[in-house]
Amino acid sequence: MKRYVAIAFRHLLTDDLAIHRPELCGKAFVLAAPERGRMVIRALSPGAAAEGVTVNMVLADARALYPDLEVFDYEPHRAEKLLKRLAEQCLRYTPMAGVDLPDGLILDASGCTHLWKGERRYMEEIAGKLKGAGYDVRMAMADTIGTAWAVARYGTDGAVVAPGGQPAALMPLPPAALRLDRAITERMQKLGLTHIGDFIGMPRTVLRRRFGEQLLNRIGQALGTSPEPLEPVRPPAPYAERLPCLEPVRTRKAIEMALETLLEMLTRNLLKDGMGLRKAVFRSFRIDGKVQQIGIGTGRPSRDRHHLFRLFGEKIGTIAPGLGIELFILEAPVVEDLDARQEKLWNDGGAYESTEIGNLLDRIATRAGHDAIRRYLPDEHHWPERSIRPATSYDERPAIPWPIGEPRPIYLLPEPEPIRVSAPVPDYPPMVLYTKGRGIR
Repeated sequence: MKRYVAIAFRHLLTDDLAIHRPELCGKAFVLAAPERGRMVIRALSPGAAAEGVTVNMVLADARALYPDLEVFDYEPHRAEKLLKRLAEQCLRYTPMAGVDLPDGLILDASGCTHLWKGERRYMEEIAGKLKGAGYDVRMAMADTIGTAWAVARYGTDGAVVAPGGQPAALMPLPPAALRLDRAITERMQKLGLTHIGDFIGMPRTVLRRRFGEQLLNRIGQALGTSPEPLEPVRPPAPYAERLPCLEPVRTRKAIEMALETLLEMLTRNLLKDGMGLRKAVFRSFRIDGKVQQIGIGTGRPSRDRHHLFRLFGEKIGTIAPGLGIELFILEAPVVEDLDARQEKLWNDGGAYESTEIGNLLDRIATRAGHDAIRRYLPDEHHWPERSIRPATSYDERPAIPWPIGEPRPIYLLPEPEPIRVSAPVPDYPPMVLYTKGRGIR
């Protein structure tokens, strides 16, 4: 069952400005941009709203209402960048978080709420973090994005709509809660349709004829009969495990215990699907909002948690817990098939499979960098610089066998290309090389 959380920021840009400039807290200020030769207000603080200032008001009129109004420049794409950053911070609560322009976020809470002991505790945790950071937010949870969006903005703040309770939650809300164009909501207002319950039960043909296809589509998205995909700011990893902490963690031993637990959970799921990881990322979410992460890679698919833990152990010392870590996430963004043959000690010919050599190379690569170890395979080209290609893993084999029984040709070109060089002293390295009429330094 899908569950979504909609977050609406009431004063997104001005709240963010006040966070970075504490002297503005509680004051009346606005963000304005030029439009047709005059300054127009695009965002305002709660203090400005209390003085009667509104969005889209001309700045001169606003100053007539409140002469001490402070004005700052409005950045057109600031809201989108800020929402994306906030969505990435919300990945501590869900693997999928999306931006809902111009002032909201959508979180896919499916299967996540039990980690916070229930849906209401889950929402309270998110709201507490955002409000504690200085943002004024409203939130709601429902089975669909449309209903969660509607209740967060026009319903009760912090409401948790029961599964299947979309119709009852939508009935008392105004038509604007369905995210309709202003022309449609104004037409409904003239007809006396002031609540969604006034028209949601009407025949579809009547609604389509009077208000168009958009209304039917929005109703379907809110009720769950029409699909509405969530576009995440970061695609979720195919395999990921989460481990929340009862108390903030600050010691290396506690971090290692969390990593061991997550590795056991992750490798168990990989074993069920016959997969092994090639890359893994271990993220630590601190209570101050910062994220610490370390990553590893392997030369061949692996689900040996002892080997993986040893690779992570080379980098655990770089994690700075700060005031404490409240959540750990282990992701495997790159996985490959891992069959049973790779786990046997002896192959069919009686030769030892050098798993230990592969593990040693992984440890060296973790310390020296993955570019420090290279393995090449032959490729079918006569040009020497093209006769090899880098392998992607220790187990990769050539797609086409190299014909070792045939000698290379004496001449690689039909006619040799003349080359001239210029050197200051004989037998010294050349300063300029001339070929095909061009000089190369």
